[in-house]
Amino acid sequence: MSEERFMRRAIELAREATERGDNPFGSVLVHDGEVVMEGSNRVVTEDDVRRHPELNLARLAVRDLEPEIRDETTMYTSAEPCPMCAGGMRYAGFDRVVYATSGAEIAEFTGHEPGVRASEILDGVTEVEGPVCHEEALALHDSFW
Repeated sequence: MSEERFMRRAIELAREATERGDNPFGSVLVHDGEVVMEGSNRVVTEDDVRRHPELNLARLAVRDLEPEIRDETTMYTSAEPCPMCAGGMRYAGFDRVVYATSGAEIAEFTGHEPGVRASEILDGVTEVEGPVCHEEALALHDSFW
């Protein structure tokens, strides 16, 4: 199934982030069955809170992709987007976002309070689905946090 292939790539990008010294988050943008952009968390290594992969890909997509393309694009991401990232994604206007672990699960790992769900922020703009490849993503977070 291509959903799992794209999600596994997002999880691999999250794993690469940890190897670099960043937190375990990765994302890919897919249009018409092809990866058009990908990224991983760089908040620590670039000392920039905006370098969540979802927000960065939303920024790049708005810059580089026509609205009609973004409207047909799916983001696969290793974790449900935080409120900041979901806000950027709302502006970008993606068709779907598919995540591997929920924001509530990430909050449990990190000891933070769960934030507003991405589905609330993206309501009416972007369909939110998940989890996909849940066990693989949980194992990565469990080994990291």
